[in-house]
Amino acid sequence: MTLLSDLFLTFTKIGLFTFGGGYAMISLIEHACVEQKHWISHDEMMDITVIAESTPGPIAINCATFVGFRQKGFAGALAATLGIVLPSFCIVFAISRFLDDFLAITWIAHAFRGIKIAVGILILDAALKMIKKMPKKPLPKAIMAGAALGMLAIDFLSLHISSIVLMLTGGLISLLVFLLKKPAMAGGEAK
Repeated sequence: MTLLSDLFLTFTKIGLFTFGGGYAMISLIEHACVEQKHWISHDEMMDITVIAESTPGPIAINCATFVGFRQKGFAGALAATLGIVLPSFCIVFAISRFLDDFLAITWIAHAFRGIKIAVGILILDAALKMIKKMPKKPLPKAIMAGAALGMLAIDFLSLHISSIVLMLTGGLISLLVFLLKKPAMAGGEAK
């Protein structure tokens, strides 16, 4: 099997069997690309996830595109992106043709309730894996705790604050700490 077809089929499988969007796909992307195929490292997966969340477009598609590009350039990016998008496109297209009838089926409505729970578990799994791999230093832990508390406060208080604001705030705090430490480190080196 060529690398291009392997990229396409791997991401097609992820796109076909994952409900709930990009966050639910992160753990499957990590399992396939890091643990099974060894296309990227755990650290690269964390970096990709942060970058993919910060850039326009769905996170899973951004991750797939990056991994594909890393492996086989533009052709790899195209194969991985098509692989992850095609199943969802076909399913949504088919459902949209029969949407009213589809949602009226009782067993499908009940199945989607269970799928919502499974999606939450997949997202939690991805979060726990990222937390385990996070640097064990006070600043990253403090930023993570602050972001988690901020998201809970936003949710419970029904505030209209984008998660992007929290990400930018975390990045700004980290940058400020770096800039404040830099003169101190330079002064320590001069001694």
